[in-house]
Amino acid sequence: MDSALLVPLALALGALIGGAVVVAIIAAARRGRVAAEVASTTVPDGVDQVIEALESAGIVLDPSNNVIKASPRAVTLGLVWHRTLVHPRLVEIVDRVRRSGDAVTEELELSRGPLGDAALHLSVRVARLGTRFVLLLAEDRTESYRLDAVRRDFVANISHELKTPIGAIGLLGEALGHAADDPVQVRRFAGQLTKESSRLASLTQEIIELSRLQAQDALSHPDMVELDHVISAAIDQNRVLADAQQVMLVRGGARGVRVWGDDVMLITAVHNLILNAVQYSPSPSRVGIGVSEADDVIEIAVTDQGIGIEEDELNRVFERFFRIDQARSRTTGGTGLGLSIVKHVVQNHGGDVRVWSQPGRGSTFTIRLPRVLEPASALSKART
Repeated sequence: MDSALLVPLALALGALIGGAVVVAIIAAARRGRVAAEVASTTVPDGVDQVIEALESAGIVLDPSNNVIKASPRAVTLGLVWHRTLVHPRLVEIVDRVRRSGDAVTEELELSRGPLGDAALHLSVRVARLGTRFVLLLAEDRTESYRLDAVRRDFVANISHELKTPIGAIGLLGEALGHAADDPVQVRRFAGQLTKESSRLASLTQEIIELSRLQAQDALSHPDMVELDHVISAAIDQNRVLADAQQVMLVRGGARGVRVWGDDVMLITAVHNLILNAVQYSPSPSRVGIGVSEADDVIEIAVTDQGIGIEEDELNRVFERFFRIDQARSRTTGGTGLGLSIVKHVVQNHGGDVRVWSQPGRGSTFTIRLPRVLEPASALSKART
């Protein structure tokens, strides 16, 4: 070939080869950038801040289901451990969303941890976050489920408790009909009928009272309450029963003490404690009712010399329908709601109630309330 032609041919070939190399380099660079994007674990802008601010559980997962970001609540609930989802059911939902692209909402019951049998009730929402990530949000509904269970148990207990006096009233009514010609039997059945109807009325009233105390606006109109009046009224309500059972009611402690609240509620609470003490006291004995002040706390203590409470039952005495002595409760007509009402009254007043007891030595129930503070309206009037 002519040497004159070789030079242009070589230049053209070099340009062709060089262009191919450049194209190859550009393509490789693009592939590298895509690979780098796939390998990146950076979540979209702003997601980090949103996850950190969530009060509920929030989790962001990458294509390999590694946890890229988790809110503090997600860790607290035990949903995340070592950058992985703990529960297989959550992993299954995430995989389903990743395959279909559709968001999923489910109610789940999951174990709270590897030990024990505590359960979590979660409302879970899973959706895609961009093209690569998946977002999992979980709202803890455990407390809501617990309250529903408490309400169901309460209704079941009410049904059980109501059956006894209602059934007894029905049977006594039939007995009265059959004993119409026997005045002695009529008087006996009539007395029992009156007793059962009183028990039913008392149970109904306490159920209504407990329901009212559990309402959010139970203490909607608080006022200054003189504890001297509260103690006197509660003692007067129990005077006849105490005298009949030869139980002396002894009052002591500080006078002129005031608290901020509702006097009717507080009278009910102290009355229930005194009634409980009298019913569980032997004859003769005494029940002490005292008021004391310590720092910013007012204490109302009711002490008896009764049968006492076993240690394993102390934590249950404020439960609805719990009775220490079932036989004695049937005799006295106790409903098992009195101490539960006391607890709710005291809680509505920002206080608490405590119990000390030893079998055979009696019990002391103590209501603790915050010391009264003058309301702003009273202070402004005092200045004028």
